Amino acid sequence: MKNVPANIEAEQALIGSILIEPEKLDNIVSIVSSSDFYDQRHRYIFSVIEQLHDEGLPIDIISVCDRLRNQDLLDKIGGELYVAQLADSVPTSAHAEIYAQIIRDKAILRELIAAGSQIVQNAYTDVAVDEILDEAERLVFRIAESRATKTYIDVKSALTEVFEHLEELREKHLKGLGGLVTGIPTGFKKLDEMTSGFHRSDLIIIAARPSVGKTAFALNLAKNMALVGEASVGIFSLEMSREQLIQRLLCMESLVDLQKVRRGWLSDDEWKRLVQGASKLMKANIIVDDESNLEPRVLRAKARRMKKEYNVDAIFIDYLQLMNLGDRRDSRQQEISEISRSLKLLARELDISIIALSQLSRAVEQREDKRPRLSDLRESGAIEQDADVVIFLYRDEYYKKQHVDLPHETEIIIGKQRNGPIGTVTLMFNPSFTNFFEADAFHSNS
Repeated sequence: MKNVPANIEAEQALIGSILIEPEKLDNIVSIVSSSDFYDQRHRYIFSVIEQLHDEGLPIDIISVCDRLRNQDLLDKIGGELYVAQLADSVPTSAHAEIYAQIIRDKAILRELIAAGSQIVQNAYTDVAVDEILDEAERLVFRIAESRATKTYIDVKSALTEVFEHLEELREKHLKGLGGLVTGIPTGFKKLDEMTSGFHRSDLIIIAARPSVGKTAFALNLAKNMALVGEASVGIFSLEMSREQLIQRLLCMESLVDLQKVRRGWLSDDEWKRLVQGASKLMKANIIVDDESNLEPRVLRAKARRMKKEYNVDAIFIDYLQLMNLGDRRDSRQQEISEISRSLKLLARELDISIIALSQLSRAVEQREDKRPRLSDLRESGAIEQDADVVIFLYRDEYYKKQHVDLPHETEIIIGKQRNGPIGTVTLMFNPSFTNFFEADAFHSNS
């Protein structure tokens, strides 16, 4: 009989590497999780290490053993002696990522065996062939998706040395605003007047009903913050691929119709504008990650690496309700509450602005006045509690279904601001270019 795919030595070496150098975890957690370990002892130990990491607590032999003891697991894994032996099992942590990949690969093989067994079992039933094939595809696709390595990329592949120069330019720009903006400028004058820009350590929620323009508004903000404010901006896009996202950025910067770009129906002038827009965007320090199945733990690890590698000033997440806690069986409300809290803690830890997009509940549709309220935040009141700023988007044309393809007004409603006023700013939205701009600029162009 063949052995189950596993590498106990790699599991021991990885845990030992982490006990030697806990900082390795920021890279490790995006590769492997406790459920990938075959040996139950190692699964318990790594689960405790994940808990300590999530809570920002020290990771060493003493803290790991103490947490295991508190959970009545210390004797089950072989006591303090076994944990100490793991720490002594490797001379260096240099190969930790390799050990993690070995463990993950073995876990995938075990998942394939389980999926294969399920497919064989299904084939012996009276279920329709199409249904069996569909289930087989789903099982294998889920495993293949987990194997795919999707990580963030730098839009312009800039060298690290450039960042110092960008920071100098940004400081000069901010001083030129006469103290009006103390955070990162959004590029919208009226919005900056009310918020003083987006501030470090703040969790900012942008909420609206589907198709109102959350993603478009967020991308406008990200582009402005990178180009006008000369900030380093990370974007986690759970809903849209990086190609789709870059296309939108290009269209809003070049003022070229998005649908024409998607179809390739471009005149010479439009192509020229796209090239010019791309040239401008190349100057923006924007980092994009399009991992669709993102857990808070993995997001934290990637954000920390973005901070270390690109010194990000702000991170956008599109959108909050698409995140999940993995195999946890909490209620959706508890999940969203924990995700919301983790984002606020991450903003404080990295000293950055985190801008998370959020869906609104259907309750807003039942009212005569459909302007959003704080009570409309979907699935959790914790979002309102954790957020420093809550911004709602409202478009009258969205409900009237009139002139939706033409430039029209969008109300940017500041429903909460912990350190500033609440109120409404009116911007123009052009659906063709998916860009937002000041109303006075529209009138002057007219």
